[in-house]
Amino acid sequence: MATSAEIENRLRRLNERLARYIPPRETWTPADEALYKPVDLLRVPVDEAQEMQLKAIKYAFTRHYTYNQFYYEYCKMMGVSPDDLKTSDDFNKIPLIPDSIFKQHPSGKDLAYWITSIFTGDLPKVVIKGANPTFDDVINAFNEQAGMAVTYSSGTSGQHTVIPRDQKTMHAFQYGWTKMWLDIWDPTSIDHALNLIPKPTRSNLFAAKLQEVFEQLFEDHHYALDFEISADLALRAAVDHSNAAVAEQLSADGQLRKIFTIGTQWLERYEKTTDTIWILSFPALFSVFLDALEAQGKHFDFGERGVILTGGGWKTRDGKNMPHRDFRKRVEEVLGIPETRCLDSYGMSELNGGIVACPEGHYYHLPPWMKLFILDEGLKPIGYGEFGRLTFLDPLAYSYPGFVISGDEVRMFEHCPVCDRPGPVLDTVIQRVPSAEGRGCSTVLQKVLEQELEAQ
Repeated sequence: MATSAEIENRLRRLNERLARYIPPRETWTPADEALYKPVDLLRVPVDEAQEMQLKAIKYAFTRHYTYNQFYYEYCKMMGVSPDDLKTSDDFNKIPLIPDSIFKQHPSGKDLAYWITSIFTGDLPKVVIKGANPTFDDVINAFNEQAGMAVTYSSGTSGQHTVIPRDQKTMHAFQYGWTKMWLDIWDPTSIDHALNLIPKPTRSNLFAAKLQEVFEQLFEDHHYALDFEISADLALRAAVDHSNAAVAEQLSADGQLRKIFTIGTQWLERYEKTTDTIWILSFPALFSVFLDALEAQGKHFDFGERGVILTGGGWKTRDGKNMPHRDFRKRVEEVLGIPETRCLDSYGMSELNGGIVACPEGHYYHLPPWMKLFILDEGLKPIGYGEFGRLTFLDPLAYSYPGFVISGDEVRMFEHCPVCDRPGPVLDTVIQRVPSAEGRGCSTVLQKVLEQELEAQ
């Protein structure tokens, strides 16, 4: 376990490498304070975290209420204003957005109007060229002309989730996700990094765009998936139930074999050295990679000098849940990297900042700026230890309202059952449920959005 002095040194080195992700101190909002000020995000005392949450979430709610027309109209219909938020007990008054809203968007040029309606604040004029622009054409126009970081993810619904991040929101996400790990391992100590997630310049996938931060963090950073992935390809793969389906789709084009060849050669290059290595991947894709290594009779012994980070869900290629513990054991058997160095990050495309797994018990620890609720079937808050629908209030979402009812069912514990880090944690058992319809809000919110689109 790292000492306070070690974590301070890690943070100093991290801030040097990620300086462009940190806004000037004099411009910090309460949400910025909650992210950039603490040294160790995983050890903020509970009372301090609650105080940060109140200031940050009240700031964020006021911002979206003031500068987001559709959310303002929604709040008016729900009878809630910033004056109603006085203590943390008032958080349950904040009007929530079902995650399905981010999927219920039109296509073509109408998608551009939808993005401007969801967005908080003012956007420069964006010109969509052509009579029938593709999904990628519209997303690229906003990113190239407005300097945004609009991303999408593809789920089993057959419809992209579209999130209109500006650069401030994306940078806060990237920095926060990286900083969350400082208590667990040192990102600045890695000699060589391999990424089995698409290169950010070759795709607008949410998982791909996140990776831009690693180009600043690691001096030797290599991508194995260095080819174009269109929105259409990502969607065709995703409706096949798992991230492993991406691998299977790419395999049809001969890419999967190329990825594994690159990965195998990369491991062999550093096997006989004392260098530290880091690999990031979807669990399902990495599991298939482990299969390929075992089929070739290849085993390694990287030990403590290796770190495996995963994210993006635990579905296998046949749509079943992959046991986390079995996956970690396979990593240790094939690569020699112990389970304590095989770590997962939980999140979703609507969420900013990392919810990271501790090495002691692999429970998911929450960022101190974020407030999570677990709701029952009637969408009422329930206590610790009960399964329900995950809902979060995310003040780092500057460019869209980050008050979302997710489609994930999970349970939350008041304290980690294994480690001594303060604050609540999520259990490792997480499963998808149909998207939420909260407080009658899905119908109401869709109506408000339709009115905004008609007005434009």
